[in-house]
Amino acid sequence: MRIAQSLTPLLVLAISSCGQPGEQAADEPAGQPADAAEEPAQTTGRTPQFENEHVTVWKSVIVPNQPLEMHRHDNPRAIIALKGGTLTVVNDAGERHDMTWETGSAYWLEADPPGELHGDVNEGPEPVEVIVVQLKGVS
Repeated sequence: MRIAQSLTPLLVLAISSCGQPGEQAADEPAGQPADAAEEPAQTTGRTPQFENEHVTVWKSVIVPNQPLEMHRHDNPRAIIALKGGTLTVVNDAGERHDMTWETGSAYWLEADPPGELHGDVNEGPEPVEVIVVQLKGVS
């Protein structure tokens, strides 16, 4: 319970520091040609957000048909779905399972099994965007 209480301010900070997908800045000029107003194509990847001695926080965007590289999580983590969807998690042995994230919801994931790598694949039509708050030094 103590960990959950200490994470609450970090989760609020992490969520509030990220803009909403598709949000337009107030100073953007209106009436641009359609091709100039288009957002650049997204790519799958991680963007660091915050790190200290307790947590590492990043934003992951998983674009359809652009999987995250094989990786692992040695520590437990909270996931906050900014833009939900279903990811297919494929481990290095080829085993697959789906994880569905609802926009605006938070989830808890334990550390990965020792030595196991996995990749995240978005087979849906829209990008999935999440904030990951991974604890440090937790066994």
